[in-house]
Amino acid sequence: QVQLVESGGGLVQAGDSLRLSCAASGRTFSSYVSGWFRQAPGKEREFVAAVLYSGGKTFYADSVKGRFTISRDNAKNTLYLQMNSLKPEDTAVYYCASGRDGRYYSGQYYDYWGQGTQVTVSS
Repeated sequence: QVQLVESGGGLVQAGDSLRLSCAASGRTFSSYVSGWFRQAPGKEREFVAAVLYSGGKTFYADSVKGRFTISRDNAKNTLYLQMNSLKPEDTAVYYCASGRDGRYYSGQYYDYWGQGTQVTVSS
């Protein structure tokens, strides 16, 4: 069993930066695929970024590539999402997730989810 707790969301202006954190307990984070997803009001949940197992290979949605960076501190069992050059369309609830399936791009393949943290970007 893995428990995930996100933090770091908030209200920022367009162009600002935020760093989200996701603290994991219960199992070693590096053994899993770890990902970030987001859901805006009235929209479906979408993939943002993922890091695979202990090798650390990363993947990003096209909409955030070059602006967001996913990273993981295995010693702290914590996942991060550094978000730069934020845009109003990045406004959403952001969720971290973890699982053993390598299909990182779809939330259905993740086993554990955090409660979400709100990110609001004003124009």
